[in-house]
Amino acid sequence: MRRFNRFHTQRIGVLDEGLLQSGFTLAEARVLFELAHHDGLTASQLCRDLGLDQGYLSRILTRFQKRGLLARRTAEADRRQALLSLTASGWDAFAPLDRASQDQAALLLRGLSAADRADLCRAMARIEALLAPATPDTVPPDAGVILRPHRVGDIGWIVQRQALLYSTEFGWDGSFEALVAEIGAAFLRNFDPAAEGCWVAEREGEPLGAVFLVRAAADTGQLRMLYVERAARGLGIGGRLVDACIARAREAGYDRLTLWTNDILVSARKIYLAAGFRLVREEPHHSFGQDLVGQYWELDLSDKPTAGG
Repeated sequence: MRRFNRFHTQRIGVLDEGLLQSGFTLAEARVLFELAHHDGLTASQLCRDLGLDQGYLSRILTRFQKRGLLARRTAEADRRQALLSLTASGWDAFAPLDRASQDQAALLLRGLSAADRADLCRAMARIEALLAPATPDTVPPDAGVILRPHRVGDIGWIVQRQALLYSTEFGWDGSFEALVAEIGAAFLRNFDPAAEGCWVAEREGEPLGAVFLVRAAADTGQLRMLYVERAARGLGIGGRLVDACIARAREAGYDRLTLWTNDILVSARKIYLAAGFRLVREEPHHSFGQDLVGQYWELDLSDKPTAGG
């Protein structure tokens, strides 16, 4: 990690005396960036968002004000607070710095193919999600998340991620990977788009979770392999995936939707309960190298919603 930090800071020149050949240090440039993108910030908000020492930030703001880059106005809601914004001169100072940053990023990416650029962006997003997981307090639920149909390569990814998840969190062995691989292969081999589906939750090109709907009988659909990445949990993605599965099951004309899970998967069970599933039965079993309690859940779809109701 330290090696990567040294590599990255050298590539983007943050150790240079003036960032991007400007007269601003890295800290000053970050303050300019925040002021340019969030009008009416307070000094305390800047301290919190940038993790700067209050005295250090105060000196930066004083320098900006002396140079005519910064304006302060009293907040109407709390007259003890001063709201900060860039002046016209401040915007003139920020603009070339912003362009230089864009040009630097373009130069770094210039030699990469479109596929390599996408891989790089996904890797950076993954690092950010692992080191600073999004929460409802910091990011609105589902912010930027889309649900899309599966495409080539997705099923292999789902199998790999689920195998790693259950091995890491619950100690399940390779027989679980074999099971999900068989489910994925059968889905691809027999896929009927009129009665089945797979939805992948994705944000900025990074897959975050998935779910399957398969035909269990002429009047019965089965929800399978619900999965959400650890870094994306708590944002409502699992609920959206289940809702998509239920909606397609209704469109396909199924009378009921079933699923099988295990009692240790507490978060998933909460989603199923919230969606209206009821527990039909449960039974102990030894699978995936563990003693487990399997559960069978069912959702009645026979009372189909009417138009406008």
